[in-house]
Amino acid sequence: MTIRLAQISTEPLDIDAHRAAVDDPRMGAEITFVGRVRDNDEDAATPVVALEYSAHPDAEKTLRTLIADAVGETDAIVAASHRIGRLEVGEAAVVVSVASGHRGVAYDVSRALIEAIKHSLPIWKRQIEADGATVWKGLGG
Repeated sequence: MTIRLAQISTEPLDIDAHRAAVDDPRMGAEITFVGRVRDNDEDAATPVVALEYSAHPDAEKTLRTLIADAVGETDAIVAASHRIGRLEVGEAAVVVSVASGHRGVAYDVSRALIEAIKHSLPIWKRQIEADGATVWKGLGG
């Protein structure tokens, strides 16, 4: 298992840097997942205008553990980051890049990791709607 990047960042996420981090001539498959702030939520009465993310101080350490668990005994190489702070609609909140020898492993590791991030990474978001309403969403929200 190789973790090339695991970070919680206040800066915009660089998708190309994640892809470059997993570039390896031994690997025949590469997957990059980008989770972006969208302008809607099924529970929102008005359009979503921004999300504000906050993280527990141990979030980066937890991210490394989640990556290790998702990779397991595979040959996958991973670069993953989650952004915190205020993000506007369209901005990347999370980026996961995975390279492996075969596509099945890349897909499986990518999906397992993004699901683990969604449900177990100690990051919370405050959703801001056009009418001024705000809603806090915790792990898995």
